[in-house]
Amino acid sequence: MSSENGNLLVAEKVRKEFGGLVATDDVDFTIPRGAVVSLIGPNGAGKTTFFNMLTGVYRPTAGRIVFDGEDVTGKPPHAITERGIGRTFQNIRLFQNMTALENVLVGMHARLKGGIVGSIIRTPRIRREEEHAHDTCRELLVYCGLRRKDHEIARNLSYGDQRRLEVARALATQPKLLLLDEPTAGMNPQETAEFTTFVQELRRERGVTVLMIEHDMRVVMNISDRVTVLDYGEKIAEGTPQEVQKDARVIEAYLGKQALEGQTE
Repeated sequence: MSSENGNLLVAEKVRKEFGGLVATDDVDFTIPRGAVVSLIGPNGAGKTTFFNMLTGVYRPTAGRIVFDGEDVTGKPPHAITERGIGRTFQNIRLFQNMTALENVLVGMHARLKGGIVGSIIRTPRIRREEEHAHDTCRELLVYCGLRRKDHEIARNLSYGDQRRLEVARALATQPKLLLLDEPTAGMNPQETAEFTTFVQELRRERGVTVLMIEHDMRVVMNISDRVTVLDYGEKIAEGTPQEVQKDARVIEAYLGKQALEGQTE
């Protein structure tokens, strides 16, 4: 059962206060099924706070979040993951001393049926499940551009490959919605271009809906079906990349006239 009007996620009047500080101020927000949506705005605008409410890290002070037709407001992170929301982080959060394959297996853990007792006894069914999990994780590594990197320790991978590994781990949770928190931060132009192409393939080939916080406006303009702009916790604009780019409030709050001129060259 899909959410209202073909939207995979609907957030209504979502508010988060920390003490007296309002981090997000009654934000209405929808993510159409199958879309790539970008969330932009200056530092401190409330973008990551909003992500953290969608993924259950923070409970909203007020408002409602409906995902795939189910009210998930205030549910804990593991329950959100099980329902089909995966994420990456602004600061890469891999298990640095584990291999690439082991990192992806951790992501798949939420989908495995065998309990602790089964893991200890290692029944034939559990062994088959483990073999299948290893095969699936290897396929995800290849899909994410990490062929033959199964046994490399995460901390030894290049920055771009660590970002790809984080996406592979998120994909192992079998998400319907993938949240990417500044995925191209720290990437060089070639890595950024490759990652942009990869996100487009993800949507096309796997049908994954994507919500992205991103500062690189070229990425935002090239990849997004829709852009939402936050400033001081408020939604100040929403529309196609072209519409948002021309919005006077957005230019003043975030893009600046220089950025606008750079985009129209």
